[in-house]
Amino acid sequence: MAQPEWLAAGLRLALYLDLALVFGLPLFGLYALHRDERAGRFARRCRALALGGAGAGIALSLLALVEMARAMTGASDYAALQAHVLAMIVTGTDFGVAWCVRVAALLLFVLAGMNLRHLHRLRAPCAVLAAYGGVALATLAWGGHGAMHDGAVRYLHLASDVAHLLAAGAWVGALAAFLLLAWPGSTPHGEALALLSRSANGFARIGTRIVVLLVITGVLNYWFIVGPVMPEFAPMSYGGLLAAKLALFATMLGLAAANRFALAPRLEAAARTGERGAALQAVQALRRSLLLEAGTAALVLALVAVLGMQSPA
Repeated sequence: MAQPEWLAAGLRLALYLDLALVFGLPLFGLYALHRDERAGRFARRCRALALGGAGAGIALSLLALVEMARAMTGASDYAALQAHVLAMIVTGTDFGVAWCVRVAALLLFVLAGMNLRHLHRLRAPCAVLAAYGGVALATLAWGGHGAMHDGAVRYLHLASDVAHLLAAGAWVGALAAFLLLAWPGSTPHGEALALLSRSANGFARIGTRIVVLLVITGVLNYWFIVGPVMPEFAPMSYGGLLAAKLALFATMLGLAAANRFALAPRLEAAARTGERGAALQAVQALRRSLLLEAGTAALVLALVAVLGMQSPA
């Protein structure tokens, strides 16, 4: 790809990562934390990170809009872009409508996050933040292959894309939350260790649903984009990049399985005995695995960002 296309791919990757955190962190608080824990220190750290992500998402969306205008006009200099071009994209294209919805959802997220006292009057403040984050993340479907069809197929593909994005966001958010709990500067002990152990061992049910949803929607998306044929597998072709993505996804599954069946039970046993040395070793082992899984997830999203700009033909 040419340099401007790499810039567009970089913006897409940044939005994927950022909005996945904005959605996934509040969602983690909703299903993994007890009600009294949602006002604790860890929950506040998650909300602060998600709130910062929402602000970053607004800035990245503005940059993505400018880059889209440059690509549509073929301008070689951003200074040559005129305001009416941006207005035309925002008001006259599906991408622009999705962009407006995303920015509105992120602004609502920021306002809600800055007024937590009022938000806590609701039964599930994490659900409100996760809903705004989910809407923002879902709008990215209109910037990829999901918008390439017409009629009923278009809506089916977009629905599949949205479900795929939300499942990926839930996984990324959970990884970020686990890393916050196990971060080296704050090795968990006491209640924090118990929270890490409980949430790591309790993630199995949610994690299984996420994987199943990713597989089903991934197969559907492949069918919508490529059809019942095998693509070319040259290194930088659509098929080659897709094969690399699937290999990395399989690596993530392997790491997640190791966490679920080996490292999380080891941590639970150490937390039960109360031996600080054993607990520290268990946390360090889980942390290393989580870092590898998070790095692999970032590579998967990087490939997704590039694949969304390529033709499967």
